[in-house]
Amino acid sequence: MAASELYTKRARVWIPDAEEVWKSAELTKDFKNGDPSLQLMLEDGTSIEHKLDPKTKNLPYLRNPDILVGENDLTALSYLHEPAVLHNLKVRFIDSKLIYTYCGIVLVAINPYETLGIYGTDIINAYSGQNMGDMDPHIFAVAEEAYKQMARDERNQSIIVSGESGAGKTVSAKYAMRYFATVSGSTSEANVEQKVLASNPIMEAIGNAKTTRNDNSSRFGKYIEIGFDTRYRIIGANMRTYLLEKSRVVFQADEERNYHIFYQLCASSHLPEFNSLKLSSANDFLYTRQGRSPVIHGVDDTKELSTTRNAFTLLGINESYQMGLFQVLAAILHLGNVEIKDKDSDSSLIPPNNRHLTAFCELVGVTYQDMSQWLCHRKLKTATETYIKTLPRLQATNARDALAKHIYAKLFNWIVEHVNKALITNIKQHSFIGVLDIYGFETFEINSFEQFCINYANEKLQQQFNMHVFKLEQEEYMKEQIPWTLIDFYDNQPCINLIEAKMGILDLLDEECKMPKGSDDSWAQKLYNTHLKTCSLFEKPRMSNRAFIIQHFADKVEYQCEGFLEKNKDTVNEDQINVLKASKFDLLVELFQDEEKATSPTGQVPGTGGRTRLSIKPDKGRDKSSKEHKKTVGCQFRNSLQMLMDTLNATTPHYVRCIKPNDYKLAFSFDPKRAVQQLRACGVLETIRISAAGFPSRWTYQEFFSRYRVLMKQKDVLSDKKLTCRNVLEKLVQDQDKYQFGKTKIFFRAGQVAYLEKLRADKLRVACIRIQKTIRCWLARKRYLRKRSAAITIQRFTRGYQARCLAKFMRRTQAATIIQKYQRMYMERKRYRQKQAAALVMQTILRAYMARQKYQELLREHNAVIIQKRVRGWLARRWYKRCLVSLVYLQCCFRRMKARRELKKLKIEARSVEHFKKLNKGMENKIMQLQRRIDEQSKDNRSINEKLVSLETSSTAERERMRGELNRLRGVEEDAKNKGNQVTSLLEQLEKLKKELSSTQKEKKTIEDWAQTYRDEMEKMVSELKDQNCSLKKEKDDLNRLIQEQSQQMTEKMARAIVEKTQQLETDLNEERSRYQNLLTEHLRLEEKYDDLKEAMNVSKPGHRRTDSTHSSNESEYTYNSEYAELEEGSRAAEDVTRGMDTSLTLKLQKRLTELEQEKQSLRNELENREDQFQRARARDDVEFKKARGAELEYESLKRQELESENKKLKHDLAEIRRSLLGNAATGAGAPGSPAYKVVLEQLNASCEELEVRKEEVLILRSQLVSQKEAMHHKETMTEPSAYVEDVSKLKDAGELKQAYIGLKDTNRLLEHQLQTQRRGYDSEVESLRGELQNVKEENNRQQQLLAQNLQLPPEARIEASLQHEITRLTNENLELLAEDPTASREARVIILRRMVDLMEQLEKQDRTIRKLKKQLKVYSKRIGEMGAGQTEGQTSPGQMVDEPIHPVNIPRREKDFQGMLEYKKEDELKLVKNLILELKPRGVAVNLIPGLPAYILFMCLRHADYVNDDQKVRTLLTSTINSIKKILKKRGDDFETVSFWLSNTCRFLHCLKQYSGDEAFMRHNTQRQNEHTLSNFDLAEYRQVISDLAIQIYQQLIKCMENILQPMIVSGMLEHETIQGVSGVKPTGLRKRTSSIADEGTYTLDSILRQLSAFHSTMCQHGTDPELIKQVVKQQFYIIGAVTLNNLLLRKDMCSWSKGMQIRYNVSQLEEWLRDKGLMICGAKETLEPLIQAAQLLQVKKKTDEDAEAICSMCLALTTAQIVKVLNLYTPVNEFEERVSVAFIRTIQTRLRDRCESPQLLMDTKMIYPVTFPFNPSSLALETIQIPSSLNLAFLTRV
Repeated sequence: MAASELYTKRARVWIPDAEEVWKSAELTKDFKNGDPSLQLMLEDGTSIEHKLDPKTKNLPYLRNPDILVGENDLTALSYLHEPAVLHNLKVRFIDSKLIYTYCGIVLVAINPYETLGIYGTDIINAYSGQNMGDMDPHIFAVAEEAYKQMARDERNQSIIVSGESGAGKTVSAKYAMRYFATVSGSTSEANVEQKVLASNPIMEAIGNAKTTRNDNSSRFGKYIEIGFDTRYRIIGANMRTYLLEKSRVVFQADEERNYHIFYQLCASSHLPEFNSLKLSSANDFLYTRQGRSPVIHGVDDTKELSTTRNAFTLLGINESYQMGLFQVLAAILHLGNVEIKDKDSDSSLIPPNNRHLTAFCELVGVTYQDMSQWLCHRKLKTATETYIKTLPRLQATNARDALAKHIYAKLFNWIVEHVNKALITNIKQHSFIGVLDIYGFETFEINSFEQFCINYANEKLQQQFNMHVFKLEQEEYMKEQIPWTLIDFYDNQPCINLIEAKMGILDLLDEECKMPKGSDDSWAQKLYNTHLKTCSLFEKPRMSNRAFIIQHFADKVEYQCEGFLEKNKDTVNEDQINVLKASKFDLLVELFQDEEKATSPTGQVPGTGGRTRLSIKPDKGRDKSSKEHKKTVGCQFRNSLQMLMDTLNATTPHYVRCIKPNDYKLAFSFDPKRAVQQLRACGVLETIRISAAGFPSRWTYQEFFSRYRVLMKQKDVLSDKKLTCRNVLEKLVQDQDKYQFGKTKIFFRAGQVAYLEKLRADKLRVACIRIQKTIRCWLARKRYLRKRSAAITIQRFTRGYQARCLAKFMRRTQAATIIQKYQRMYMERKRYRQKQAAALVMQTILRAYMARQKYQELLREHNAVIIQKRVRGWLARRWYKRCLVSLVYLQCCFRRMKARRELKKLKIEARSVEHFKKLNKGMENKIMQLQRRIDEQSKDNRSINEKLVSLETSSTAERERMRGELNRLRGVEEDAKNKGNQVTSLLEQLEKLKKELSSTQKEKKTIEDWAQTYRDEMEKMVSELKDQNCSLKKEKDDLNRLIQEQSQQMTEKMARAIVEKTQQLETDLNEERSRYQNLLTEHLRLEEKYDDLKEAMNVSKPGHRRTDSTHSSNESEYTYNSEYAELEEGSRAAEDVTRGMDTSLTLKLQKRLTELEQEKQSLRNELENREDQFQRARARDDVEFKKARGAELEYESLKRQELESENKKLKHDLAEIRRSLLGNAATGAGAPGSPAYKVVLEQLNASCEELEVRKEEVLILRSQLVSQKEAMHHKETMTEPSAYVEDVSKLKDAGELKQAYIGLKDTNRLLEHQLQTQRRGYDSEVESLRGELQNVKEENNRQQQLLAQNLQLPPEARIEASLQHEITRLTNENLELLAEDPTASREARVIILRRMVDLMEQLEKQDRTIRKLKKQLKVYSKRIGEMGAGQTEGQTSPGQMVDEPIHPVNIPRREKDFQGMLEYKKEDELKLVKNLILELKPRGVAVNLIPGLPAYILFMCLRHADYVNDDQKVRTLLTSTINSIKKILKKRGDDFETVSFWLSNTCRFLHCLKQYSGDEAFMRHNTQRQNEHTLSNFDLAEYRQVISDLAIQIYQQLIKCMENILQPMIVSGMLEHETIQGVSGVKPTGLRKRTSSIADEGTYTLDSILRQLSAFHSTMCQHGTDPELIKQVVKQQFYIIGAVTLNNLLLRKDMCSWSKGMQIRYNVSQLEEWLRDKGLMICGAKETLEPLIQAAQLLQVKKKTDEDAEAICSMCLALTTAQIVKVLNLYTPVNEFEERVSVAFIRTIQTRLRDRCESPQLLMDTKMIYPVTFPFNPSSLALETIQIPSSLNLAFLTRV
């Protein structure tokens, strides 16, 4: 291809620039061969002339097309050269904020100097399992590639991280190790991955320091080998260190610091445990203040020390060792402050009592005298004698610093050794991945021995890198079978030979170190003489004789020879070392023990764990020959470096090159000069050069055909894509050397892809112009036709409008006339009706008023008459009683006086003779008087006889019967006499009752006084309440008006609050469910891990391996006893194998299981509380309202209860009267059947009937009270606009609430007053009835006594006895009438009434109890009848069996009803579980039988165990079922059909337990027959929870199973596959090929996903899964699809384009169509795809103006700010016609989204599982109709 074809007008090139290194320019004129210069225009519009080199005539580098800028892989660029690489890195770093870029096999990492959120666990999960080329560049991708190759190729891997100080090497290595720790995990209880990560803060504290280039620069190299077992899980690690910078301990340059650990100790010196170290501020010590920068911005050294100490503890270094380490470090600081002064020119001294030296000696446990002596003196040995030589101050100071460096180096090695011990494991290492964190190529103004060793190591690494890259290129060409020639690349073997070969620089340095008087100058002269003329890579500076220059692969470096020999020898005073070895400080002695082993270079890498020991000093007793053979630092470094190279060569290397973008640590600031310098030094440009020398661009035939189909004609397209590509390329590119055809790919030279892209763009541009022309013509004609049609339409509508207006006016005129007529008529009629209604209302009101007045007047007159009647009667009775008493008293007094006088006269007359005469005379008078009295009595007797005759006539029939029973009564007489004795005791009891009655009367009097006071208070309160009522009415009106004004606002506010609260509660509930279900998952994982460990223990125990038959039999033993037996067996096995395995992990797991179970129970309780919280919140206000109303009605309730209690007592008294009457009747005349007895019974029955009537009245009164209360409540609820809660919410404050409450209370009190008035009237009636009853009772008693006595007397005495009894009765009545108290009578009646009420209430309770018991009796009798029906039939009594002969008669058996139960024997339980669960094949059951058949069978067996009340059987059956399901899921948990089948059956079993539990909430949907099948003996609520947890575990297993199936399909089907062919073209790719987006055989498409979803759905439907559960599963499926697709979109730059957005939206529409077909649109699955839909829309919308930004912010509500910005940064045009998103637009988006409160997480959590619920779904299937097929092998089950 000629240059004129590429260097044409508008072609862009790169030209050198002093500031920016390379600057872009555009040709303004075509270049022709022979032109001496190019006419260019810079990007700022400046025109320049670029002259070509007249010798080379090399043209400037061409610039890549814009669509290739920002590629993930630099090898994908068409033009591979330095400016293209630099520009691509800059665009990705500055514009897209991408710090990682591939360069072939190298990952280039640019330090952003800013914390980025791209290293979280979600990112690790996203890269886990992915191909390296399928995701955007990342350190995790390199780590995943190494991990995958280790597992796939069975070959050890290495990750080589290099770069200069500050480039981010340590951080990159740390993230790689974190990836391995997260992905692989560990197999031991020690959590080795955590220990590996914990070693980082320790090594950073003791090996990192602040430099001018980096705040956390690693001052040593390290190689960490992470070991893996056969399952590729971390089992241990080992660390090797290289070339610690010891000089930093004693010296730091400006703006630098010593190692971090010193500053951490100084910052923590205030802690009590550090008081003994005698530390202070870092500025007080020489070794920490030289850099004058003791503080790092943003770093808290105190917290860092705490982190370091925690890491020490995690790695097993206890507190005592830690304090020992800190003690040694503090001693080093104090040693640096020891001041050495001149004594004379050749000697020095330390002033006595130097406090720092004293502190040093105390800390290290040595004597002050010895240390001060050997700090200023040195011992010299000759062949015969030993001399002690004084040291000048400078040498003594150097010796002090050398000692400090040596101590720190020993301490560093000791820490590394113990870290390695903590990371070592006893498990055999299968493979390892090494992470090399080593210094990059360094060049400073002054370069010394350290820089020489570093650059030497980088020379070796670069050689290994070049060979590896060349090898990969050669393998690729040979694989594709294309001819290739040897690529010329830089070989740095000569430079390596210059350094390490025989007589090389290191050999000459070691030789000079052995010379007695060797010096740096003599060594430099040897170098000049040996290499200056023989090696072109070695040069001598012009102006110096103590330096040399080496041409390294990256640059020339000048080294100063000063200090080389001293640093190579690494000398230290042996006498000082001996003093330290004699220390009393054990840790210090441990540091210096075994000096020979510490310095030995043989065996492994020097030191434990392969570390390089830099401080080398022989022991005191070693001889001269051993001193001569001591290895120098250079020799040790060369040996350790060679071992490192051998290790790397034995592994597969992966390269990470860290770049420092600027020297000022500015975030996302790019310095081209520094970047180019590092790119040259790290070998990235060498990789580019090697790639560019061959065929860097590589396309598969399918990708080439898809991309450049537009350059082909229809006739060129053949069925063979390979042949088509050959034909097209031969036409498009004439030079066949520019490409080669391989087996599967086409290889292009550099620049050919750009040429093809130019042809493609030109072809598309021509097509676009033609399309634009056609479209514009069509739009113009369409616009004209639209205008013409619009004009005609406007005319038509205007004319029509005018006509309609005229017609409308005419209609309106006519209508107005009609309206006026009817309106006037309506107004007149309305006015008349209003007047008529007003007159009627006035008449009604007036008449009602008059009627009420008349009624009130009549009521008052009636009440006055009653009051007058009662008062007059009371006054008359009182006057009569007083008169009667007075008359009787006067008669008594007068008669007494006359009697006394008569007595006196009679005494006088008796003494005289005349006495007898008078006596006779008096007798005659007396006889006459007696005669008159007899006549009077005869009259009375006749009347009495008439009465007695009537009585005797009525009792004639009884007398005959009584005579016959006289003998019996005489026998009874004795009993009566005995009972007479009881009369005395009864009289005593009567006296007691009278006393109690008197006390009761007193109490009653007190209560009456209190009641009177209460009435007065109530009347006063009523009057006050009336006044308050008036004021409250006014306030009520005001409040009603205010409430009406605020009701709408408050209602809306409450509605919003309720909605928010509901949403919050639902969110909290889902979170709690999610936490609970996550705990279940963790619990299941720990159980599985525990089972694995137990199995491992059983396997490791010799002689105890089970056979298959034993194992299979044990699998079905799942009772509690078997579980405990297994635990005991496991514990015994663990004791036997304690030597091979640590059982502490098992104990920890058991403890953890217990804690998780407790936490699970607490979370379950909390979940239940959260579920009830919303209902309690709603019901709380109603309860408070009911309490308030209950308080108001409390008084009425108490009164009613008193009445009922009194009624009960009265009823009890009536029963006692009956019993006493019966007892007394047995004594004589009052016997049953007598007339008197009948009369008494009739009276008693009448009284009882009256009491029953009063009882009914009481019940009616109670019902009226209840109805009134309900009516009041109903009235309040109906009149108010909302519920009580809303009423309360309408009130502004507590005062309004109080006023409303008081008003309600007043109303209740008025009702109470009316109720009391009615009750008092009722009480008076009851009291009158009680008085009448009492009189009847007493009259009956007297009549009984009278009859009994009359019957016992002779007939002649009966008349006199009757008269006497009558007189006694009348006298007693008079006396009682005088002593009667009306108040006491009323109280007695009240007591009787209360007793009646109590009796009634008790009777009601007994009636309810009897009805309940009768109902239960009917149920049990029915069950007993059903059970006994089958047993009694066909059975005979024993007598019949003996007496009657048995004849062989065929007796027909009546068919029993099947009760829906299955019976089995206990020994058949294992067989049941085995056949029904363990060996059941879901496919056959799901196809041929009813869904959920195993669940129904298990429940029917459980029903029988419950029926027979066998708790052990119930427990073992449920336990066996649960454990068997877990077993089958553990065995076949990856089979979707099995998991779905048992999820369906577990849910059905759970529903059966609920449906037949007997709870009313679950029985509402049952049939009558199903309700009869409920469980009767056991409450299985706890087991329902266990089975619910099992269902949750199965659901999560189902989701994981589906995820494993869908995961490989999602990215290919949703992103990579072109569902709409031809929409998106394939861009050029680099060395790391991505998965092809073309649908090849074996790749997944969207149809594959849809088919798989349909298979899932049909399987679940076939298994009878609940529809609600299917919806939840589908929702989870769509969430996984959306989350995985979006995460890959956010991590793949090549997928963020306009055409890919169209593909995604089309794929989403297909998923929605699938939901529609299945009727699942309302399950919430579509909403889970919303983030993906918005991301696809974001790819397609315009992204230029502020309006576009506003539209994006309002559209992308489901995406986070980080996700939106990430998509915009990754947006990549596929064609040149698309535009990139500007940085300013992205900044605008970030500004607008700044106020969003959201998670900063970039990726969606693909492991998130929505909390699952199992809504109750009762079955309509009757258990008795279920038939068990024979295929299940359950013949041992018996139908019951």
